[in-house]
Amino acid sequence: MALEYDMERVVALDRLGFDEAWFGEHHSGGYELIACPEVFIAAAAERTKHIRLGTGVVSLPYHHPLMVADRWVLLDHLTRGRVMFGTGPGRCPRTPT
Repeated sequence: MALEYDMERVVALDRLGFDEAWFGEHHSGGYELIACPEVFIAAAAERTKHIRLGTGVVSLPYHHPLMVADRWVLLDHLTRGRVMFGTGPGRCPRTPT
């Protein structure tokens, strides 16, 4: 399963001393489907000690800004400041694949 594979990689990166790992928000198609990177980051933070965890990106047009802010404040506290917030428009409907 792709999520298990991704989690194993994050844990290994942490053990190897890497500084950062980034996760995109993907809702359909392809290999990696992480529709809510905040949940994946919370799970990864429980399994790691030092690596910083970030989103590349959270697609703001699909979320209410207050809800995004609330989730990230909580995630920042839960991870003791190890999260990095990346945002952007995501893939636009007219963007070629």
